[in-house]
Amino acid sequence: MARKLKTYVTNLGFFELALAAPSMKAALEAWGMGHNAFHHGFARETDDPKIVASTMAKPGVVLRRPVGTRGAFTENAELPGDWKITPPKATALKPVSQASPAPKPRKKPRDDKTENAARGAILSFEKAKARREHERQKKAAREAARDAASEARERAQRIRETEKAEAALARAQARHDEAMASIAKDREKLDRRAQLEHDRWKRERDDLNEALRGAKG
Repeated sequence: MARKLKTYVTNLGFFELALAAPSMKAALEAWGMGHNAFHHGFARETDDPKIVASTMAKPGVVLRRPVGTRGAFTENAELPGDWKITPPKATALKPVSQASPAPKPRKKPRDDKTENAARGAILSFEKAKARREHERQKKAAREAARDAASEARERAQRIRETEKAEAALARAQARHDEAMASIAKDREKLDRRAQLEHDRWKRERDDLNEALRGAKG
């Protein structure tokens, strides 16, 4: 037999949250809470007819309304524009008294319509849960694609900067090599001039020394 949905409520920031779910654990998962809010008194089951009717109309969908208001719970509730408040402090909801346990309800005879309705509500809850998971996966895929595109752009930018730096280095190396080649040519010319001057001076010096010896007799 399909599990009956129950309506659970809690507070989160500026909003009250309500949800029709098959269990407290399912409610905590839908709210995205990592701690047991029911154990700490921050969440509870409710039998308020209006809240129950709203959540049962959309099982598995997290409904909300501004804290402190008595309006209907909706999927896209927003804070009134004239609100000027600070986030409310988390206060534990009053736990159900354990002094006198509530009497167990009498078992009703099996009702196929009721069972079918419960089964349909569970299916609706599972569909809503699957839809949330699908949206989460789509969001994760979009973020992964965005990160990959960003990484690709950064990698392309690094490649462009590397190629630019390598080209600048190659141009500078070419200018240096050209300058060194020009200096080497100039040095070769100077070496030839120096050798010519050395040879000329040797001949002139020899001639002058010969004349000097002749003058001395």
